[in-house]
Amino acid sequence: MVNGTRVIASVNIASARVDKRRGLKAFDDAEIPLVIQPCNWVHSIGMKFPIDVVYLDENDVIVKIAHLKQNRIALPRRRAIRVVETAPGAFRHWGLKVGDHVEFRGAEMPTERNWRPTP
Repeated sequence: MVNGTRVIASVNIASARVDKRRGLKAFDDAEIPLVIQPCNWVHSIGMKFPIDVVYLDENDVIVKIAHLKQNRIALPRRRAIRVVETAPGAFRHWGLKVGDHVEFRGAEMPTERNWRPTP
């Protein structure tokens, strides 16, 4: 994951349907961020730890950063097309905020036909 010329972090990409449903629940911690696409909402039911959820639009601009405690359901974000699940405070630590642009270089992002965020 890159912001401008700055490399922020390596990421895992959930490409299989089962991985998308599980999210970071399949991991012991949130050390490596997980990108889920297409996606505009998540939950933390069954999670062992709280997470931050970063919602990205079709241009990979951050539209919302939300802290999600364990066993919660987040509200969908209409403009979001993908989310990044990460450790609490990670994006703040990296100096990223709503309106910033991130890129996923060297990653083949999954696509699914006919999926669009809710208008």
